[in-house]
Amino acid sequence: MKKIKKILLILLALLGIIFLAAFIFIQTLKPDYEGEKQLLNLSDEVSVYYDTYGIPHIYAENEEDAIRTLGYVHAQDRLWQMELLRRVASGGLSEVFGSKLLSTDKFFLSLGIDEASARTIEQRKPADRTIQLTEAYLDGINQFIKNGPTPVEFYLTGIEKQPFGLRDVYNSIGYMAFSFAMAQKTDPLLTEIKNKLGPEYLKDLEIDVDINTEWIKKYKARVTDSSELRIIAILSKALENLPIPQLEGSNSWVIAPVKTKSGKVILANDPHIGFAQPSVWYEAHVSTPGYEKYGYHMAGIPFPVLGHDRNLAYGVTMFENDDVDFYYEETHPTDPKKYKTKEGWENYEIVSNLIKIKDSADVTFSYKKTYHGSVMDSISNKISGDKPISISWIYTKLENRVLDALYGISHAKNIAEFQKTLPDIHAPGLNIMYGDKQGNVAWWAAAKLYQMPDSAQTKLIMDGSSGVYEPLRFLDFSENPSAVNPPWNYVYSANNQPDSIAGMQYPGYYLPENRAKRIVQLLEEKDDWDKNSMMEMITDGISSVNPEIITNLAKLVNVKNLSEEDINLLDKLSSWDGDSPLNSVEATIFHRWIYFFLKNTFEDELGPDLFQQFLTTHFHKRLIAPMAQKKISVWWDNTRTEETKESKKDIVLTSFVMALKSLKEEYGERSSQWTWDKVHTLEHGHPIGQVEMFRSFFNVGPFPVHGTREVINNMFFPYTADGQNKVSSGPSTRRIVDFSDIENSMSILPTGQSGNPFSPHYKDQAQMFINGEFRKMMMNKEEIKTTSKSLLIIRPQLNN
Repeated sequence: MKKIKKILLILLALLGIIFLAAFIFIQTLKPDYEGEKQLLNLSDEVSVYYDTYGIPHIYAENEEDAIRTLGYVHAQDRLWQMELLRRVASGGLSEVFGSKLLSTDKFFLSLGIDEASARTIEQRKPADRTIQLTEAYLDGINQFIKNGPTPVEFYLTGIEKQPFGLRDVYNSIGYMAFSFAMAQKTDPLLTEIKNKLGPEYLKDLEIDVDINTEWIKKYKARVTDSSELRIIAILSKALENLPIPQLEGSNSWVIAPVKTKSGKVILANDPHIGFAQPSVWYEAHVSTPGYEKYGYHMAGIPFPVLGHDRNLAYGVTMFENDDVDFYYEETHPTDPKKYKTKEGWENYEIVSNLIKIKDSADVTFSYKKTYHGSVMDSISNKISGDKPISISWIYTKLENRVLDALYGISHAKNIAEFQKTLPDIHAPGLNIMYGDKQGNVAWWAAAKLYQMPDSAQTKLIMDGSSGVYEPLRFLDFSENPSAVNPPWNYVYSANNQPDSIAGMQYPGYYLPENRAKRIVQLLEEKDDWDKNSMMEMITDGISSVNPEIITNLAKLVNVKNLSEEDINLLDKLSSWDGDSPLNSVEATIFHRWIYFFLKNTFEDELGPDLFQQFLTTHFHKRLIAPMAQKKISVWWDNTRTEETKESKKDIVLTSFVMALKSLKEEYGERSSQWTWDKVHTLEHGHPIGQVEMFRSFFNVGPFPVHGTREVINNMFFPYTADGQNKVSSGPSTRRIVDFSDIENSMSILPTGQSGNPFSPHYKDQAQMFINGEFRKMMMNKEEIKTTSKSLLIIRPQLNN
């Protein structure tokens, strides 16, 4: 008995030692938010005050020291995120996650982002101020890599930390630019529909500009298997396993002094990005004697994409312009090394890369290029065909000065300096939103736009051999749409269609007018806006379009075919105000009905696979309201029933019955149980959280969440057969910058400031975000010092 007790005591002691060792190890993995550290290449001491939510307030005597420190503190909270982001464009994801990411690596390598980054660096001068500060930021990151703790994800994936360089910065910017592009999801699909079904099937898909939509108004003022199926398969496979979020859409509006209670400008911005953990933005307040900015940074990029100071504020939304074109190439009939151009036969350029794969042999990947760009067919070894398709993307074709633009807008002192740097943004296309303490409000569409021949349909794959469908000219930035201090006293953008550009309707992948209509409706009806009413507006979940859709559909339903209970549900839905709180039954029925309406309208012609691809495009969002209103369409007839020709009434009734039937099967006969909180949930997924055993540790959520698709509080979810409306993208932050009280401007992040799961700031804002709450973006130094949770002193380290 004594021997057993002794063994038990030994086992308990060993367990205690193991737990103690694990505890000590975990403590070493946490970010250091207090104490003292030394960094090489600092000229003076830097103070970093961390506020209640882990946001660093960096005070330095010069900007180089501040940016170097920013690189260090950014890395200690987000190094894993930086690592993934830089690997996308350079084809490095397979080295982390294995062969399932091989097609993704091939796709991004073939886009040419990494090549373009290398060319850009060759052209840069080290003496450029932009480059000097970027190198300081990279130095801070690399000193953390050398001396700081290794994030747990590196241990779990078995990859080694490697220094960052300029190429990584440009590759990260390149991924941002790609995320904004929608053509790669849309053009091959539309071409396949045209070739498979005929041009009449494109007519109702709302792919062109809409003359009846809610426009972003301009105002000029002075300042104060087939080849198509192959490409669709390539793109779908490449993007399905991408472990970082894509940028989707956004809202922003800026209100002029005459419409605010205080007589000062107020800016609101909530960029819509795929939800993930960690979240996209890293907040940092940097203050030096010559520079101050409260900024929102992307991983591995030194200058903020969103920001404000005491003089001005800016935000962004996606412009959604078409900056990607696809071309059919013609290979020489006897020499496969050549392709046809207007001037004659040219040699394909061959680009080769080595892709490292975790737990497997390296792969040599080669792809062909034409003067248009990469030939997408070569991404898959299994694909061959007589019509190679190349992709022409403006981002990789022109000089890249996006980093200079980010430096310029973050360092501008006034509206003139701010506007001067915007032509440096060639891609991605952005709506730049601006307001300042002088009372100026402005919107500029920033992108390198180009004019195509009238005969070119850029939403379809074009002939690349004739030279007929090439850009005619690039537009000067002065021709881009903009509105500076318009007489209606506000500017806004919601990814909706802009007014005419250089006398033409510019092609794009604009989102439906739903959010735009609601924003304009709310802004027009008030002239006493303040910070609190803006916070209420930015969390608004009412759709003015969805009730109109119900009206157009409900009038076609023959109630003789419904039970009394179903008729009551239809009546209830017909009086719905378009809001989507957690207890809403109407929102659940509406979206289930719309899913079946789309499925029964389009899937018979497209087939299951193309229908799923169709649901990933922006144009499917644009056509819901028009199709609900349209009386005649070639799509109404179900091609699977040869003896019967269905009408819109048949589709609408069948879809409504199927929606109710599916809800009864899943949640019971009592419709009071079909509440929105049961189907509309948000989980912030971490790449390693995809492994079930790690899910609860790395992922944040799931949470039932109010809001819905295409409302201001845009909680987008894809329509799926299982009816589970799992939110995939939405506000990546909600910012309210009020120039009447700049030090009390408000913000929120979806989860938390840190990407380190052992940090107390990994998910400390998650419930606040779900609740629609805000916190201060602190700028007052005395308040920051007296309320800070911790102080980290960074001292110069002498070179050994």
